[in-house]
Amino acid sequence: MTKPTLAIYGIKDRNLFEYPAYVHDHNVCIMQDGKVLQYLQLERFSRRKYDNRLDLFLEQLIEQKVIDCPEDFDLVCVNDFVGNAFISQNGRLRFEADRMQNLSFDSVKANAYYQYDGWNGKELNAFLCQHEIAHICSNLPFYGEFKDNSLLISIDGGSSLGNYSAFLFKDGKISHIENNWTDLGFASKLFNDNSLSFRMLNAKPGEHCSVPGKLMGFASWGNYDKKIEDWLVKHNYFKEYWKKEDSILNSINQEFGIVAKYDTHDPFMQNIAATMQRIFENAILQKISLLQKRFHSDYLYYGGGCALNIVTNTKIIESGMFKDVFIAPCCNDSGLSIGAAAFMEMQKGNKIQIHNPYLCNAGLDNTDYEISDNEIAATAEFLLKRKIVGVCNGTAEIGPRALGNRSLIALADSKELARKMSMEVKKREWYRPIAPIMLKENAEKVSFQKPNCLAKFMLMDFTIKPEFQRQMEGVVHSNQTARIQTIETENDNKFMYRLLKYLNDKHGVIALINTSFNAQGEPIVHTPQQAMESAKRMCIDGLVLNGKLLTLNN
Repeated sequence: MTKPTLAIYGIKDRNLFEYPAYVHDHNVCIMQDGKVLQYLQLERFSRRKYDNRLDLFLEQLIEQKVIDCPEDFDLVCVNDFVGNAFISQNGRLRFEADRMQNLSFDSVKANAYYQYDGWNGKELNAFLCQHEIAHICSNLPFYGEFKDNSLLISIDGGSSLGNYSAFLFKDGKISHIENNWTDLGFASKLFNDNSLSFRMLNAKPGEHCSVPGKLMGFASWGNYDKKIEDWLVKHNYFKEYWKKEDSILNSINQEFGIVAKYDTHDPFMQNIAATMQRIFENAILQKISLLQKRFHSDYLYYGGGCALNIVTNTKIIESGMFKDVFIAPCCNDSGLSIGAAAFMEMQKGNKIQIHNPYLCNAGLDNTDYEISDNEIAATAEFLLKRKIVGVCNGTAEIGPRALGNRSLIALADSKELARKMSMEVKKREWYRPIAPIMLKENAEKVSFQKPNCLAKFMLMDFTIKPEFQRQMEGVVHSNQTARIQTIETENDNKFMYRLLKYLNDKHGVIALINTSFNAQGEPIVHTPQQAMESAKRMCIDGLVLNGKLLTLNN
């Protein structure tokens, strides 16, 4: 048995006044012999969305045994373009590494000290993991070791030495291809740092973490327009027009003769969003296609926040460029610690085990639970009465999307029920889609696409066949697509598999709504207590707590 690896993404932001500013989603992971022992995304503990204050919490997490930190471990910290160092609030854990000039999968030694008890402390065996490398390696705990002849790509809002990087894994060796801020920087900034897209969605600069998902959903209401793309390019995408958004409206009037307004119901704004989405898709596909023509790779491992754009993911799959495409459920910054831990374990020669996505376990007790046929039947009958049910079973999902253990569920055949769940219960915007969960066999039946491994993590888009849209009208978006999560066996999620199987076999129900168990602006619930409090505050009808149904509002 090798020494445990403690991995931290806790880089301190350089801007303390525009929360969440540049750095977000701090998280911690402990791995040993290739297995994840503990993981925590800080926001689940602190209850502050996108929390970037791990330095203030880490000692408390260790002292309270939320993180079961041993006295001796290998430490690996993830960097960012804002720096390389980490120090906890009272200095009990300190880390410092030299600034890296190049990207490499080789381990980089660093200096670290851990004061574990009173005045007792020690120098640690410590390493730096570059941001881009951690994003790519976040795939390892879900798919196993990289397959030979694979492209390894990270595309993010910002990493350590660029927002885009690419590597080739061939004949057991990883070689660096390129990295920079220029090739895809303009595309990622449309979603995370653009005055026009932020103003269209009434977002503020500090809300850059929430804009990408909203813009992707909003784009589906509009249509791509080549004239709009030319106009955006001509004005450099209006990326520097912060606090000058009225000038953009004046430009629209001059160029198109349209009196547009910043309203999500304005068709021209919808078309701008659709055009931005297409520009993003084309840029990503063009870059990956150029790499594929050069290296003729069989597989793609893709990481970084841009990998959450499911429309683009689906186009990559449908292009047929690769035998398979792999993306982790925590491909954004929430997965950096698990990626760094996997990187370090790989450096030690340990084989990385394949995990399910329910890895957010720190601070949770008694996560084992039994499921009875009676509880499955009771939950199904409750849902058939058009009730909204929260689910808090076992350990929580890693990443930004609920995958059945921290979900709100309801029947998927009603636009009105979907609207109630999304807008009234969760307080989300009218234009945002809501996703379904279904058996894999049903996903194959209702859609034109064949589900691949990404569908297990809600990372793929499906076009729904016309004859099934009525049965799924609550989860079919304006462009006739749905972001389906597939469940194939009990190994994927024992409760959801048995519930979906019962509803399908007994009542012909092919899908349920599945959205994250949180109100807008709040983190996903983590503990049973949080689930109970949120369920009552959100006025939902029932709560499945570790396999047992509790009715709340009759």
